[in-house]
Amino acid sequence: MTGKKDTRKILIVDQDSDHAQRLACQLEFIDYETKTLSSHELVDSLGDLANFRAILAANFHGIVDWTRQLKARHEACPPFVLLLGKQPSDLVQADIDEQFIGVLKADIRYSALSDVLHKAEVRGSANVEPSTEPQQNPELFRSLVGNSRGIQRVRKMIDQVAPTEATVLILGESGTGKEVVARNIHYYSNRRNKPFVPINCGAIPGELLESELFGHEKGSFTGAVGARQGRFELAEGGTIFLDEIGDMPLPMQVKLLRVIQERSFERVGSNKSIRSDVRIVAATHRDLEQLIEDGTFREDLYYRLNVFPVEMPPLSSRSEDLPLLVNELITRLEHEKKSSVRLTPAAMMALCNYDWPGNVRELANLMERMTILHPYGVVDAGDLPSKMSPHGRASSTRLDEQDVPALPMMQGMPQVALNNKPRLPRDGIDLKQHLTDIEIALIEQALDECSGVVAHAANRLEIRRTTLVEKMRKYGIQRPEEVS
Repeated sequence: MTGKKDTRKILIVDQDSDHAQRLACQLEFIDYETKTLSSHELVDSLGDLANFRAILAANFHGIVDWTRQLKARHEACPPFVLLLGKQPSDLVQADIDEQFIGVLKADIRYSALSDVLHKAEVRGSANVEPSTEPQQNPELFRSLVGNSRGIQRVRKMIDQVAPTEATVLILGESGTGKEVVARNIHYYSNRRNKPFVPINCGAIPGELLESELFGHEKGSFTGAVGARQGRFELAEGGTIFLDEIGDMPLPMQVKLLRVIQERSFERVGSNKSIRSDVRIVAATHRDLEQLIEDGTFREDLYYRLNVFPVEMPPLSSRSEDLPLLVNELITRLEHEKKSSVRLTPAAMMALCNYDWPGNVRELANLMERMTILHPYGVVDAGDLPSKMSPHGRASSTRLDEQDVPALPMMQGMPQVALNNKPRLPRDGIDLKQHLTDIEIALIEQALDECSGVVAHAANRLEIRRTTLVEKMRKYGIQRPEEVS
């Protein structure tokens, strides 16, 4: 039997089309794909059901027998969720426990929907059989495309740490793909057949974070109408990804430290200790050492998390990866959105010269926007947002004629005309090498003018200091005083 795929597709079976459409909208809002059928008799027409994470079926007479028959006919049948409408359920509690992972009432709340989807993920993961030869999931590598030194280093570190049980701390700017790295670590670990459970510690109010992480008992606080599992319980045997750990409140940091040390926790409102076998991968875009100095992050927790740090390079330091990334994103959009675009060399050059403060996420958003504005069209530099277009940038980022630095002359290098537009040599040019040579020359000039002070040179080049350090490492550039 083949293992069940990790999917975000949900099947809705409901003859009430309005109710089904409302539920589909709720699911699509939280990034699930939906398929809606008006009758349970149509389910067999879909063939293999392994591509669905769960089946949300409206209550009807005989639903228990139908679910049993469906499970008998489909080897990889996903778990069921019962949808209650105006008619009362004809199920007894034993049947619900046996056949269904949850019940959703007509007035569906996000918390209840989130609960059953988490349970569906756990149930699906538990049914996966390990394969003898791990297959690479291309979805995992969206932000790890490229041949730059920085991204190669990240891939090597993933290969090294994934098979271990070490706690991993992923550092880097927002949008660089930290969650993609976390998913890869889980995928290539010995826990890959168990759940991967992410949680954004900065997106949940501090007073609710403890309940989200560790669960709660019925009546433990106002609104706790029933017991609920936390993310640590849902991730049992697998990996929990604590994103934006730097935004976690201090009281929660103390409780997380205890879980890491003792491998156990208690639900809110309970004194019963629950053992936890979970691998922790954390991530942040903040400088945790600075937060420690400011008194907003615990030093002991930092050293517990920082067992194996992985630093994601910003997109601005890996401009040579841009063509590969753009191609990957367009291919993905063609598959998902049934649309596509092509970029002219001028547009690609403009993207290579842009600083990308939003990193890969900003690039992905741009490509999606271009496919909407220019479906199956060709995007030129003038079609890009003004901040990316060479004609729309601020004057401080343009090479005006009087500001052109003295660059080393290279064979085949295009000459600069009076209108600031370079002319292509008759024999053509290696564009990638040309852009690299220009970048190296400008960095060396900036370092020379700033007496080797990297921070000052970065200000001259209007880039971040970390970006400049990464570029110097990539090109093997030394500060003037380091040159013997």
